[in-house]
Order: sequence, then C-alpha cells, then structure tokens
Amino acid sequence: MAENLTKHLSNLSKRGPHRVLVGDLDYVGLPGKIYTPAEGNGLPAVVFAHDWMQDISRYHATLRHLASWGIVVAAPNTEKGILPNHRGFAADIETSLQVLTGVKLGAGNISVAPGRLGIVGHGMGAGAAVLAAADRPQIAAVAAIYPSQVSPSADIAARNVEAAGLVLGTEENAMFDFGNAAKLALEWKGSVAYREIDRASHQTLTENTLFKRVTGLGGTNTAARERIRGVVTGFLLHQLADQKKYSGFSEADATGKKVHSYWGEELQERASLTGDSKLTLFKS
Repeated sequence: MAENLTKHLSNLSKRGPHRVLVGDLDYVGLPGKIYTPAEGNGLPAVVFAHDWMQDISRYHATLRHLASWGIVVAAPNTEKGILPNHRGFAADIETSLQVLTGVKLGAGNISVAPGRLGIVGHGMGAGAAVLAAADRPQIAAVAAIYPSQVSPSADIAARNVEAAGLVLGTEENAMFDFGNAAKLALEWKGSVAYREIDRASHQTLTENTLFKRVTGLGGTNTAARERIRGVVTGFLLHQLADQKKYSGFSEADATGKKVHSYWGEELQERASLTGDSKLTLFKS
C-alpha cells in the first residue's frame, strides 16, 4: 500500500528545530554561501545548484530551511550569466562537495559525514547536479527540482547516476524548454521517485517575489513553495540521515495532499506529454 506523506509533509514544510549559521564559500576561492546547523558531528550535507541567471540570494529561505533540519548546505554562486558553462557548473558542484568534507565548518564543532553527501538542484542547477552525480558512487542522493535542459544532456548522464533520485516536474507548458522532468526520471539508473505538486511550477521555488508580481511568472504561491521544501527535506532526511520514518519520501508510489506520484506506464505517459515546440536556449 502506498504511503501517505501528508502528516510528515505538514511538519517538514515548516522550519526545523536547529539554529542556523550562514558563512561564505569565498574563503576557499569559490563565490557562494554555506548554511549549517549551529552544531553537530557526522551531519548529512548537500550542494545546492541554482537555476539559470539566478543568484543564490533568491533561495535564502529554502537553504536556511534545509539547514534547520540538520542538513549542511553549500551553494556555489557561479555561472550566473546568460550563457553559462554547464560542465563548469558541475565542476563547481564537485568542488563544493570537497569543501563540505575537507574544511572545518562553524567554530570547528560541525562536521560532515563523507558517506552522507547529496546534491539538490533547481532548473539549470538540477541538470548540472545530474552531470556532477554521474559515475560518482560517493553521492547518495540527488533532488532535481524542475530540471532544465543542459549540455551535455542530463538525460543521458542520468543513465549513470546510481544515487537515489527525487525528480519534481509539472505538466505546465512554458515558452522556454525547461526540459522533460519525467523523461529524466525514466532514464535514472538508481531508484527514483517522480512527483508533481499542485500549483507548483519551475518558477515557484525562487524567492524574487517582486519580479514575479511584475511579470506574472510563477506567482507568489508560498504554500506550494513550502510543499516543495517539505518533499525535498523528507527525501534527504531518509536518504542521507537514515531517518526511516521518512522512507515514504523515497517511494515511487507515495501519495500526499496536493502531491502526485507517477511511475511505470504513467511515468512514460508523462514523459511523452512534454511537447517539442518550445524555444530552447541550449543545444546538447
């Protein structure tokens, strides 16, 4: 019987119990920020990769949210131009992973477990996360939030990703080719869960509220953004922190209020629904 995520999701969508510290990645030569719980040893950690032309400041509350649940987060603030180098961004993700396990964090009272590493990416960053995770067994989990098309192809790279995967997608059409999230999930080598969240789309996660109000892109649906955070947090706590009570967040057939899962033939159908008539900025 499919597990219902609703009870845990309500809690995980809210801020967690840990006080959060924020520091700079710049001291290791990489622009960006690092978010940590105030203390803890052997903590799980992720690198967060931003979307196309987005500054990490537009994810501040989301990154604090993850850290408040005991997850260390490094967020490189690179490749923000109109024509980013996706391979270069994947390399920055790898560098950030090395920082997480190789540099003293906080006042020296925070450490990361090398076996509890993951990557979370949004849009372009989700595609780059897949590139960075391919053929790297030390990565335990990857969350691809509304992945965009990148070059080289994330769909092809996903065939070599053994890490557990969470892919968030939407049926919503867009002028630009953000990518085919369901197809990415189909190509995933390891275990994967594909979800769609009501009233959530590619633009929901970023926190540049004024821009969204002026342009009408993505709206300001705070509840949908919180639901995204909760779904991702539950997945990471299960995969990286071994919190078994959240195992449903890794299950392909889990259900929840305003959260829909697709697998098997339904996932294949979802993948075929994405049209080929949209504009694309990048060629594979």
